[in-house]
Amino acid sequence: MTGARAFTGSPYEAQFGFARAVREGDRILVAGTGPVEQDGSSTKGGAAEQAARCCELIVRAIVELGGSADDVVRTRMFLTDPQDQDAVGDVHARFFSAAQPAATMVGAAWLCRPEWKVEIEAEAIVRG
Repeated sequence: MTGARAFTGSPYEAQFGFARAVREGDRILVAGTGPVEQDGSSTKGGAAEQAARCCELIVRAIVELGGSADDVVRTRMFLTDPQDQDAVGDVHARFFSAAQPAATMVGAAWLCRPEWKVEIEAEAIVRG
C-alpha cells in the first residue's frame, strides 16, 4: 500500500491540496483533522463532540489504509481553550487507550474555522 492515500471529503482537502492520510510502508500519517461533517459543515456541540468526530475521521482513514486504532503510535491535539483539555483527553482515551500512543496536547490561537474547538492529527505503524 505504499503511496496510498485516504480522503474524508473535507472541503479543505481539495481546496488546500492534501490527503487526509498517507501510507508509506508500514507508516500511516494522518493530517490535522478538524470536526467536519459529511456535508462539509462543522460538528455541532462542545469540544468532546468535536474531538469524537475528529477521532472518527482519523480512525476511518487509518482503517481505509489497512491499519486500526490499535496501530496509532502518536497523536497531537490542538485546543483553542485550555479548559477543554479534560473533555478532549477523555475522548482521546476512548479511541486510543488500547494503543497508548505518545500524545501531545497544545493550545492554539485559532483553527481553520472559528467554531472549531479542537483539531487532531495522528501517526500509526501497521505491524504484521
